Amino acid sequence: MRKQKPTIMSLFSKKISELQERTAKAVQGGGDKAIAKQIAMGKLPARERINKLLDPGSFYEYDLFIEHDAREFGMENKSLAGDGVVIGTGTINGKPVAIYAQDFTVAGGSLGSMHARKITKIMDYSLRMRIPLIGINDSGGARIQEGVNSLAGYGEIFFRNTLASGVIPQISVILGPCAGGAVYSPALTDYVFVVDKISKMFITGPEVIKSVLGEEIDMESLGGARVHCETTGNAHFFAESEEQCFDQIKELLSYIPAHNQEKQEPLKTKEPLKKYKIDKIVPADPTAPYDVRDVIKSITDNSEFIEIQEMWAPNIVIGYGRVGGRTVGFVANQPMVLAGVLDCDSSDKAARFIRYCDAFEIPIVTLEDMPGYLPGVDQEHAGVIRHGAKLLYAYSEATVPKVTIILRKAYGGGYIAMNSRHLRADFVFAWPTAEIAVMGPEGAANIIFRKEIMEAADPNEMRKQKVQEYKDKFANPYVAAAKGYIDTVIPPADTRKFILHALEISTNKVLKRPVKKHGVPPF
Repeated sequence: MRKQKPTIMSLFSKKISELQERTAKAVQGGGDKAIAKQIAMGKLPARERINKLLDPGSFYEYDLFIEHDAREFGMENKSLAGDGVVIGTGTINGKPVAIYAQDFTVAGGSLGSMHARKITKIMDYSLRMRIPLIGINDSGGARIQEGVNSLAGYGEIFFRNTLASGVIPQISVILGPCAGGAVYSPALTDYVFVVDKISKMFITGPEVIKSVLGEEIDMESLGGARVHCETTGNAHFFAESEEQCFDQIKELLSYIPAHNQEKQEPLKTKEPLKKYKIDKIVPADPTAPYDVRDVIKSITDNSEFIEIQEMWAPNIVIGYGRVGGRTVGFVANQPMVLAGVLDCDSSDKAARFIRYCDAFEIPIVTLEDMPGYLPGVDQEHAGVIRHGAKLLYAYSEATVPKVTIILRKAYGGGYIAMNSRHLRADFVFAWPTAEIAVMGPEGAANIIFRKEIMEAADPNEMRKQKVQEYKDKFANPYVAAAKGYIDTVIPPADTRKFILHALEISTNKVLKRPVKKHGVPPF
């Protein structure tokens, strides 16, 4: 009998079986033992992370079968599934995103040339398609067996981070070690998410520090999640678990546009919750503290507010809320911390946020209540002049709708820096409790009336009189209103109404600036 020739269907079935076998092997990453070890460390495997973050069933993986091309130090005999990184696209909240996740079970997630090529491929795709980019970092760093090729890979990633800046949102998620040169990619992105006890970021590890400086230090205190949220300001969101971290990312993406030319589609307007009574939040005593986040929640739709960098430079509050169904960026002095003064860190924090809002056409609302810049030798030596200038630059440069509400104190250079009319705020409103002056009444009276106070029969009584005289003259908003520096004095209860109106009429704002390649901020 003659042998039957294989049919098209049988060949097709054979190829499908082969594909399934190859796929099953590839998605195993470093194998069952490596995956078990990853889970024992409290970390999810790379693909499980992606599937938990993205909408169910939405992930499409690319370059699954890529292998490294290293040929030195025995690498030619090693097979690394997917070269230690998973890339693809999917959706979050129904909107497309590009994503990559380093797979620590494969060679410790180390970065070689093909690993980098996969990452840069999905970065190029996200920029070309104008969709957000999410990078999950879990890597031991550069693959030393590949030498300069690994360093070249990092350079290609950093270059693309810079190209994409201000065009698409770039989100970094640190879910394991991120060491050496690898840390600069997250630093170049817009938002960095960390998880307690899991995230580690540092330039030089504990071993190097010990060998060079002779100091013993553990990873957590060197570059753990809390360090980067509270001390360095490198991280923007802190989570207790990976699941909480993924929820934070989903919430953030619900507020920000997918790219810098996406026009906001307003959601249904919701009134603030009744428990947030704006005229009950701020004390009549100008020296009494209060939580400015409650003021924000008395303004935003449904009193919802997502705060950014909550644990760093807490004397200023930044984040997103919605007003009239549209996303708004809030910048607010926090009287509960250092009386809401500006300093080096708070200036950096606010300036970067303002520039992000401006790049993505998100209107900015500023709530002002602060006595100026933090005085002291430490601040002067830390460069408060240079850091403070960043805030001036950011507000001056921003062309999005800008609205300022002066709640209480607005003294000195701080008054100028917090989006004053002089930096081209579109609308400046003040409460009747606003105090707009060069400095506080006590300090001003001691300088202006120094002679009268010293020569008085009762210097303390004379000082009280002169402080009150200065208050009567400047501790109110009407002098500034008379000069046109503020648009009107408003009752606190009408704050949301005035903000809504200001944002509605400035929706189509157009502002031309001098033609130039770019400015030179005080970095």
